[in-house]
Amino acid sequence: MKFLIVPASPARQEAIFLSGENMPWLIGILFLFLSIIIITIVLKISAQVNERLNQMNQSLQEANKIIGQNLGSATTVFGNVKEQLGKLEKTNQQIVEISKDISSLQELLRAPKFRGSMGETLLENLLSQVLPKDHYQMQYRFKSTDTVDAVIRIGERLVPVDAKFTLENFQKMLDTQDEQLKNAHRKKFIQDVKNRVDEVAAKYILPQEDTYDFALMYIPAENVYYEVIIKEDLFSYSMSKKVIPVSPNTFYAYLEVICLGLKGLKIEENAKNILKNLSTLTVEINKFKDDFDTLGVHLSNAGAKYADSQKRLDRFSERLTNIQDAKQIESK
Repeated sequence: MKFLIVPASPARQEAIFLSGENMPWLIGILFLFLSIIIITIVLKISAQVNERLNQMNQSLQEANKIIGQNLGSATTVFGNVKEQLGKLEKTNQQIVEISKDISSLQELLRAPKFRGSMGETLLENLLSQVLPKDHYQMQYRFKSTDTVDAVIRIGERLVPVDAKFTLENFQKMLDTQDEQLKNAHRKKFIQDVKNRVDEVAAKYILPQEDTYDFALMYIPAENVYYEVIIKEDLFSYSMSKKVIPVSPNTFYAYLEVICLGLKGLKIEENAKNILKNLSTLTVEINKFKDDFDTLGVHLSNAGAKYADSQKRLDRFSERLTNIQDAKQIESK
């Protein structure tokens, strides 16, 4: 007996393939296929997240390096500012002490007192008592070969000080009781003063050689000085020539004022240094701010990317869980 095997029709084959016996096998294949897709996507996302994290870590390292450098520079600048402020505070204390000394001079300057003829010795002593050594010089010679008794250095310029003053006619005026002779000696004394003023103005007021446009005429006796300044025409004459008469007492006061001026110049120099350091500090702080802002942008971008990746991963995890739950239900 022969059997004839007739192939099943396509419709029959599809019915057999979709029968309940093959359904678990189909679900398994579908689940495996979806698992492969999900794993591939998860691996890709993980690679992207790792790459982004590495970039963020590198950016953080670079930012930390830049911040460290900027903080180091800022620390140096702060140290310089602190040092300059310390110097400024010390200078201010010295100014306060000098101001107290100047106020104590008021009593000294009220009553005229004969000091005698001290000349250059007293002049040098006064200069050395008040001014630093590098701010005055005795017997200063000009290019014209004229030599002034002393110069005071204020900044880049000089104040000439003359101490050559004759007392002969003044002494004769004091010694005589004869009014006619007294008046004659007074006239000669006045002429002596004018001649001395003219000589000081002509020889020592030399702006082309870095002097100021005035000079000090040191009169070594208080009574002689007051005789000069109480004569209005004589004092006006000396001032018109820009020659300022000074006595031992008033010269000391002038020196104190000059010393304050020198302190002011020093304060100004320190203030300029402080401003320079503050300017540098401002630049460093601005750089730090820019770097900090850049770091903030990087962190913000990385955070946004991380949050987005987290959401995508959560969605895939949820889908995978749903598929697994469905498979478990069908298996039952």
